[in-house]
Amino acid sequence: MPNIKLLVEYDGTDFLGWQIQSEGRTVQGEITAGLTKILREPITLIGAGRTDTGVHARGQVASFKTASDLTPSSIAHSLNGVLPADVRILGAETVPDAFNARHDALERMYRYHISTSPSAISRFRTWHVKYKLDFDLLRQGATVVEGFHDFTSFSKTGNETDRYTCTVRKSVWSHDAGRFIYEIRADRFLRGMVRALVGTMVDLARGHISPDEFASILDSRDRSRAGTAAPSHGLFLEEILY
Repeated sequence: MPNIKLLVEYDGTDFLGWQIQSEGRTVQGEITAGLTKILREPITLIGAGRTDTGVHARGQVASFKTASDLTPSSIAHSLNGVLPADVRILGAETVPDAFNARHDALERMYRYHISTSPSAISRFRTWHVKYKLDFDLLRQGATVVEGFHDFTSFSKTGNETDRYTCTVRKSVWSHDAGRFIYEIRADRFLRGMVRALVGTMVDLARGHISPDEFASILDSRDRSRAGTAAPSHGLFLEEILY
C-alpha cells in the first residue's frame, strides 16, 4: 500500500485542535473524512504534531496508507476540492513504507506572534499585549530556554507522557514596529509548552519577575510557578523537519 505524506496548512480559529475527539470539529477529522470520501476506504491519518484548540499551522505534516492507485498530486487536488476553506493541502508525495509523520520527525518549529497595538485584521493571529515589553528581557529569557532541560514547569498538568525533557535548538525573539515574534525549534514539545513559555516571558518583559527568577522557574519543575499561558491564537506550527 502506498504511504502518502501531506503538507497541511490550517486556520485553527474554529477547530478544537488537530486530534480527532469524541465531539467537536478537528483538523484531523476534516482531512480523514475528506480522504475517506475520495478514496472510498477507511483511512488512518497520522499527524506530526497535536496542536491545541485555536492554534494555526503553516507546515503541519500528516501521513496515511491507501490501497488507491491515485497519484499523490491527484489526491491533494481532490482533497482540496472537498475540504473546508480553513484547511488546505499544500503538497503530497509518496514516502517509504516505514515513514511515520509523528515518530520520524527530528525537529519541530513554532512561532508565536505578539503585537502591542490592536489590529482588526490580525486579531485572530496575534496576541495583543497592552503593556510595554522590554525586548532585552525577552531575549534573556529566550537564551535560558535553549539546550536540554526538563520543561515540567511549562507543561500542562496531566500531560500524557513520562518524559518532560526536551532539547531546544533555537529560542529567539525578534522585534519590529510594535510586533514581537518568538521562534522556537526543538526535538519535541510538551502540551502547552510554547504558550506557557511565552506567557512567562511576557511576565519577565513586564518586570514582574527577574531573569534569575525565570531561570529558577524552569529549574523548579513546578507549573504553578510559571505564568499564565499565552492565548492560542498567536501560535503557529511552522515547520516539521525529518
